Amino acid sequence: MTQAKPKPALYDQDLALWLADTIEQLQAGALGKLDVEHLIEELEGLAGRDRNELENRLDVLLAHALKRRYLNSADDYRGWEITLREQQKRIRRLLKQSPSLKNYLSEVFDEVWQDALADVCKAYPDADFPAESPFSRDLELLLTTEFWQPER
Repeated sequence: MTQAKPKPALYDQDLALWLADTIEQLQAGALGKLDVEHLIEELEGLAGRDRNELENRLDVLLAHALKRRYLNSADDYRGWEITLREQQKRIRRLLKQSPSLKNYLSEVFDEVWQDALADVCKAYPDADFPAESPFSRDLELLLTTEFWQPER
């Protein structure tokens, strides 16, 4: 006699349906029916997603700021400036939605700086980039600076 395989959980079958079902249970106050293990997993994933997005956008911002400030490539300036403004805008929106991530930005700045610097150094080995970040860590300045303007 063969033993029947247990039916996979709804979470493993259809994530969208599981989410809708979980929302229904929460709205109904049916907390005892919740798939708590997977709910915690999903919430942790959401928190991590926002931190990863912030790191990625900061990385792109710093890399493009380095390129725009330290490379003499007039044909690329406009594209780099558009990317800089876009990253600043996206970071502002993310921080508006989740203001507590401002602290996280400070925590990861040095690590992200090192990654951005490594990337541009590899892509432009003959360029002379600074070893330490010349860009302000002040969030307001970081998100409003036009990195191509002369420093005052």
